[in-house]
Amino acid sequence: MWRDMLEQVSELGNVLPRFTAPRCLLVRQAVGGCDACQVACPHQAITVEDRYGAGITIDPEKCTGCGLCVQACPTGALEYDLEGPLGAIQGQKPQGEAVLCCSQSGAQAPGVPCLGRVTPALLSASGAWNVPLTLLHGDCTACPVGAPTVPENLNRALGETQELRASTGRPAQVTVRAATPPDRERSVGVSRRGAFAALFRAGQKQFIRQLPERPLPFVDWSVPEQRRPAEWSWRARSLRPAPAPDTPIHWPAPLIGDGCIDCPVCANVCPTEAITRDLQPDGGVQLHLNLAACTGCMACQRSCPPQVIVRQERWFYAALDNSILLRESDRVM
Repeated sequence: MWRDMLEQVSELGNVLPRFTAPRCLLVRQAVGGCDACQVACPHQAITVEDRYGAGITIDPEKCTGCGLCVQACPTGALEYDLEGPLGAIQGQKPQGEAVLCCSQSGAQAPGVPCLGRVTPALLSASGAWNVPLTLLHGDCTACPVGAPTVPENLNRALGETQELRASTGRPAQVTVRAATPPDRERSVGVSRRGAFAALFRAGQKQFIRQLPERPLPFVDWSVPEQRRPAEWSWRARSLRPAPAPDTPIHWPAPLIGDGCIDCPVCANVCPTEAITRDLQPDGGVQLHLNLAACTGCMACQRSCPPQVIVRQERWFYAALDNSILLRESDRVM
């Protein structure tokens, strides 16, 4: 059974990142748009459509699956499945440490095509599980999969992770380094028991050596829970040990100041619909924020006609589970 399962999942190859159009700032027609994914792609695989609000296209012949576009996307419009790498990390917990490597490192460890796929959610989860994590990369300067900027990007993601985890009192223990000959000689993998447990937790995915993957299903936008990217869901879930309700956490999100004209722009451009605009029976309007769904892209701030939206870096931990009233007016101007 175990061998058959391995043979079945080993046939799975690299896939393109999932693109969820309603989360794209181009599709949302946010002021200034966004070309972060195109800029980040080292292989010119992503094209920003010329038509306003048209989104992007990905050339499957050029895409290597490095994930650098996913790292750069501020809204979760582009994403890879997190369950495989998360399961690989958790499955190594009995060994006292975890290793994740890139496909070009030669290391004998659970791997992804490129460490450009590593995000703050993965790093924060390792901190929540109290598992020291080592990220091994190959020669990024000559890599055909990723780019020379991968180690720099990883350190930037780690900095963001530590800001998030500061409220838990338990920083993530992450080491980023190039693979060495000993890494290529020793075998690092998930224990049989750990792999089975992770397999069933993550819906029958496998977590040893080169992690196989399946294309993510399309997001059903009619289901509110699916509008939130998995990256930000895992960031919230990984806040363990759980902070006290009144502990400030680093979660950038908008506040609305004086001068709001009660227009619908901020709600219209929000890529996860974290901001909702509710008309009241008496003719007034309320603006609510679902903090847990906010990715901090601040498209609302750039698009606000009177420019009264400001970025607040920290919120109480309890705010992740509550709707925040951003604005209440007794009439619509």
